[in-house]
Amino acid sequence: MSSLKTSMIDFPSNAQHTPGYLAMPDDAAKHPAVVVIQEWWGLVPHIKEVAERFAREGFVALAPDLYHGQAASEPDEARKLAMGLDRVRAVAEIAAAAKYVKSLDAVAPKKIGAVGWCMGGGLALSTAAETSELAAAIAFYGRPLDKGDVAKLRVPVLGLYGELDQGIPVAAVREFEEELKKGGVEHEIHVYPGAQHAFFNDTRPQIYKADAAQDAWEKTLAWFRKYLA
Repeated sequence: MSSLKTSMIDFPSNAQHTPGYLAMPDDAAKHPAVVVIQEWWGLVPHIKEVAERFAREGFVALAPDLYHGQAASEPDEARKLAMGLDRVRAVAEIAAAAKYVKSLDAVAPKKIGAVGWCMGGGLALSTAAETSELAAAIAFYGRPLDKGDVAKLRVPVLGLYGELDQGIPVAAVREFEEELKKGGVEHEIHVYPGAQHAFFNDTRPQIYKADAAQDAWEKTLAWFRKYLA
């Protein structure tokens, strides 16, 4: 599927508006929808390109700009932006993005998934725990939820992590997996051997791991096609 419609939009959120990048198939069919959640860099071209990848696979994809126009190219900048992010507001904006795409005529069935990377992965999980707007969640190397938040999950969760992630050790991932099991949450957790944090980001060749990224992408599409049908 190659013909797409893409645009920057503003969607309503808590009596205000949040900018976002909307990518969708350019046809008259109905499609499932996903919210694509940025890394700590912001709504950079890589995240827009991932939204377009989803659209080419038959999804309506909305990437909310949680930094409202700001973005970073250096880790120190990104760290400052991430530390300054109001996570409660971010979760509310992600939920609002899900509600917005659910309202679009092009979207059916009205089940919305969320997928995020790094900071966005943790936010995808938090949004799934804190709101009822999502039908499935996927975290690429997102910070695992604590026990209390795992207990709030009511949607299937796919977690995709790197064995060599310095910030999220495998032990923490396995502990998260155990809590998901205890809570009866439908889930799959995959830890990719030899993969670092951000192994999916092909704009950072020093950490990108093509085989892990491809497998994770295939698992992501399969997860959403299963649970958003």
